[in-house]
Amino acid sequence: MIKSIDINADLGEGAGLDAKIMPLISSCSIACGGHFGDSESMLETLLLAKKHQVKVGAHPSFPDRDNFGRKVITLTKRELTDTVFHQLLHFFAICETEDIPVHHIKLHGALYNYAAIDAPTADAVVEAIVATKIRPKLYVPYHSILAKKAENLLPLVYEAFIDRRYTDALSLVPRTDKNAVIDAAELAWNQLYEIIHTGYVTTISGEKRELIASTFCIHGDHENSVEILKYIRKQLNLHQILVS
Repeated sequence: MIKSIDINADLGEGAGLDAKIMPLISSCSIACGGHFGDSESMLETLLLAKKHQVKVGAHPSFPDRDNFGRKVITLTKRELTDTVFHQLLHFFAICETEDIPVHHIKLHGALYNYAAIDAPTADAVVEAIVATKIRPKLYVPYHSILAKKAENLLPLVYEAFIDRRYTDALSLVPRTDKNAVIDAAELAWNQLYEIIHTGYVTTISGEKRELIASTFCIHGDHENSVEILKYIRKQLNLHQILVS
């Protein structure tokens, strides 16, 4: 039984809920210019995280603001490495100016999902991170190609999702499916607790699949994120599971 977990949220994305979410989480991944974000939004989110003693990470993506980074776009391997590299450098520079340590990197949206299953994409991402000469933790899906590509180069943290349902292949159910997102706080807690307690998740088809994780994500643009987080924090307290 896990006694301590990290709860993370994707923030700095213009959803307007960051100030309410930040006190309820222990780490955050901040948009750094690919799907959303600029120097001003990164700084604002970093300072909010610092105020609440929340660990910070970079949240790079495909350079696709029109689709909020949620569609796979065609880039050469070099182009992908370059865009991720420059997004990271931008974020790291602001962190350094504010004397805020970089805790982790977590990919966003379509890049997160595609790097989990596509070797050249995973290679491009890992090369970009290594090129920065900084070695923060990398949040990755369990048993993903990205995890395998990065395991000897970067410290890995396995991640699962509080507010998204899983397929039998342990990928996230596409957002085009009406059942992809978990809206109810109790259902979100049930999924989180199952993963913590058993190391398995119930997929959308009702199957049980092994899923190991120590950090758990809720999306900052989920309209019920604050309600879900408050409910989950109460339940974690009742079950004597720390958030850290």
